[in-house]
Amino acid sequence: MWQELRTELYPKGLEIVTIALDTAGVEAAGPAIEAAKPEHPSLIDQAHTVDELFGIVNVPSGVWINEEGMIVRPAEPAWATEHAYDKLPIPADATKEQIDAITEGRKLLTEADRYIGALRDWVDRGSASHFALDPEEVVRRSAPRPMDVSLAAANFEMGQHLHRAGHSDDAVDYFREAHLLQPDNWTYKRQAWKLVDPGQRADEVYEGNFLKDLKEQGGENFYPALDM
Repeated sequence: MWQELRTELYPKGLEIVTIALDTAGVEAAGPAIEAAKPEHPSLIDQAHTVDELFGIVNVPSGVWINEEGMIVRPAEPAWATEHAYDKLPIPADATKEQIDAITEGRKLLTEADRYIGALRDWVDRGSASHFALDPEEVVRRSAPRPMDVSLAAANFEMGQHLHRAGHSDDAVDYFREAHLLQPDNWTYKRQAWKLVDPGQRADEVYEGNFLKDLKEQGGENFYPALDM
């Protein structure tokens, strides 16, 4: 869907850059990128540097950067199309886990129409678009980085280093600490779970898993509402 949007808006001056946050690198993210056949830059951030620098705590998120290299909208939920879960029927033979996943998934707030409408307005009107924020507002909306968040990033980096070095068991303690220090950072949790199980079911290693934590938070609270 991002490729379709890029085809539409590139002639007007917009470039889209997609970035996969995946510690497993090309092995994990490469097949999806190849299947999409993107014409835009499609990068893999194996070290999760982008989410640390831009304050991204969940995916998909988007950041708008103008021609001068200035951020005009900081990280926020970014969808090119409405989430398919809201149209999924529950199969008659579905397991309880599948029923729970679909039920929570239907609650996800995915405001693709609002987001893409705002993006098109910015492409057409540039700095005159009221969706392009001034520097003071960008700073105000950008997530602060208190000590706990910095320590969470440091622990997550150490966990990734140990995992890539072949010490996955030792990495767990650092991933756990990152989760405790910044519990609202879903990129940290989802990455650690995925390294244990592609379906993000990691109860035997971590206290939680994707579905359990999603149910506790509530699917309707998984993505914050856009502030347009």
